[in-house]
Amino acid sequence: MRNDVRALREAEGLSQAALGAELGVSRQTVNSIETGKYDPSLPLAFAIARRFGTTIEEIFHVD
Repeated sequence: MRNDVRALREAEGLSQAALGAELGVSRQTVNSIETGKYDPSLPLAFAIARRFGTTIEEIFHVD
């Protein structure tokens, strides 16, 4: 699954660690989501979407 988490995070000048802290996950988890190695749980996907003021569908894309 592709996603736009990295682009959204970088557009706001956030580090992976800072975003992870806001979401209650580790920097490694953010990195794994961004690189497509880990698909977040539904509650985490909602938290990411809420953090960036958008929808899950606009962030995560099924190829």
